[in-house]
Amino acid sequence: MAVTSSGQISINNVVSEFGGSAPHAMSEYYRGGGEVANISANNGVPTSGQVSLSDFYSAIDAVFLTASGGTTSTSGDYKYHKFTGNGTFTVNTVGNSAGSDSVAYLVVAGGGGGGARHGGGGGGGGLCYHSGKSVSAQGYSVSIGGGGADRMTHEGQGAHRGSNSAFHSTTSNGGGGGGSLSSAPYSTGGSGGGGGGGSNRGPFAATQGNSGGATGYGYAGGYGASHTDGGGGGGAGGVGAGNGGVGGIGRSYSTFASGSSSGDSNYYAGGGGGGRDNNTKTSGGTGGGGDGGGKDSSNGSAMNGTSNTGGGAGGSRSNPTWATGGNGGSGIVIIQYKYQ
Repeated sequence: MAVTSSGQISINNVVSEFGGSAPHAMSEYYRGGGEVANISANNGVPTSGQVSLSDFYSAIDAVFLTASGGTTSTSGDYKYHKFTGNGTFTVNTVGNSAGSDSVAYLVVAGGGGGGARHGGGGGGGGLCYHSGKSVSAQGYSVSIGGGGADRMTHEGQGAHRGSNSAFHSTTSNGGGGGGSLSSAPYSTGGSGGGGGGGSNRGPFAATQGNSGGATGYGYAGGYGASHTDGGGGGGAGGVGAGNGGVGGIGRSYSTFASGSSSGDSNYYAGGGGGGRDNNTKTSGGTGGGGDGGGKDSSNGSAMNGTSNTGGGAGGSRSNPTWATGGNGGSGIVIIQYKYQ
């Protein structure tokens, strides 16, 4: 609790709030000097020179959130907890507004699988970001969605969508699976965090969840061309391109960079590239999206989405030797808070 805001004040009130070593001197309590945090609530306390007891009205000692779970790292005043598998984020001390009493987090779902014959790329996993979520002293379950599987047939149904990821009150939807060729009608990409690319009739739009006050992202996949190219899967940052197009770009979060990054320069949830009717691969979207396959043996294999980025998988072209799409990349949850 803060020092009283009015009335009589003594050195004991200051010591009770901020601690320190006896015998106590007022110079021990300069703002930013070790005992008194240099925060806006303490702006009345000078950083040098003469100090009066009245300078400490409403001053408060910073208490910082402490927690455990996942793989931890620090950068500057911030601590990160990265989860690449299911687990529990346990808040041990809540802290206060002068220190920290909330978390920021990124929840990325699993990417969609790539379509088979003339297949579309898988959609990037749905991505939700929250910049300041209040927490209490308890355990919070973390669920990491797996990537969607390819479809082990040359035509017919589209690939499987990715699985959802969840933390606190936020759920991100798995990326949609890429469509594949079928006789009539042509298979469309599945809906999800990022829509899967279509084989002919086109994609479903993204249906990204947006619960818990978080900001959710996921874009539609691209349309494919009849009997030839598949569309690129949608990413968290943009739509997939049509007709053998590249996967949609993911989104970058530089605030989660230090010691907690994965994927392409902290991009997440890129869409997979569509299968292409020539001898070159189609690039997946930045953020773990897998490349789509071409039609010759050296470029024909569709690539998987990158693990723990929510990247969508690449779609395939057609030759039976390499007609299977890739598997979507698994999701990730990263939690950040000020710890000192």
